[in-house]
Amino acid sequence: MRAPGFWSGGGGIFPLLLSPIAAVYAGATARRMAAPGWKAPIPVVCCGNATAGGAGKTTLAMDIGRRLARRGVGAQFLLRGYGGAMKGPVRVVETLHTVRDVGDEALLLAHERPTWVSADRAAGAQAAVAARAQAIVMDDGLQNPTLEKDLSLLTIDGGYGFGNGRVIPSGPLREPVAAAAARCHAAVLIGPDETGALAALPPGLRVLRARLVPGPEAAALAGRAVMAFCGIANPQKFFATLTEAGAILAGRVPFADHYPFDDGDMEALLKEAASLRATPVTTRKDFVRIPEKYRAAVTVVTVALEWDESSQIEELLEPLAHGMPLAL
Repeated sequence: MRAPGFWSGGGGIFPLLLSPIAAVYAGATARRMAAPGWKAPIPVVCCGNATAGGAGKTTLAMDIGRRLARRGVGAQFLLRGYGGAMKGPVRVVETLHTVRDVGDEALLLAHERPTWVSADRAAGAQAAVAARAQAIVMDDGLQNPTLEKDLSLLTIDGGYGFGNGRVIPSGPLREPVAAAAARCHAAVLIGPDETGALAALPPGLRVLRARLVPGPEAAALAGRAVMAFCGIANPQKFFATLTEAGAILAGRVPFADHYPFDDGDMEALLKEAASLRATPVTTRKDFVRIPEKYRAAVTVVTVALEWDESSQIEELLEPLAHGMPLAL
């Protein structure tokens, strides 16, 4: 599904009409979050956000997993597995599980490190601990109270911010920004703050800045015609990344977030690319949702996180690497 247009801003009557439901939703979230969670015997890092949809959480989780690994800490990933049928706890196996089983993010993370899908995050964490995880990195879960977090990061997409600043269904917020921020040790702003989102954060909350940069595959596309397609929260961000890398966008086709590509979609996309004499290009997240028989015809461009000051995230991870708690 695509988010309603009024979620991005611009006012209108719909946010006001839906505000009573939004108040009920926010209240239910607050009551749920008041419940205590299970305390794992190992550090738990949560890469969450305040809005529905993508904000760069998966890329942030990957970055943290790599940083912990460089410190000799064997982290394992934990997530709900949005879009997958399995409730878990189940350890994701790339050669066994599909997007329909565990969702696209789980397959991306499993390519990096051991990954668990579990609707019950506490049960998933317990499974990871039993599998000798030395730390747990959660992709999403800031609004899930079943597992206590040692380090919570509020991920913010600089281009989208907090949308119209209202709670679901009046807007994209899962809870008020202040409530989410109060449980976080820092915010991670990915990209320039184009919407003034930082002004909504409490003054004392630490802000780390980063940006998404294309992987090495992008360099090979410089000067070449490409037809880009993707089903992510913000398709324009992917298109802009390709343009910045020097690719010539002969075509661009956005789909809804987590869109399940079928044979008809791929036949049409490859036909369009051929007519444009362009290379079909997509994201790694979309690639795992493409039927396998079409994958050889599509070029993947990955992204990574580049920090303004990487020492800041390392400073937050330092105590956890030594088993020390962080105070809010």
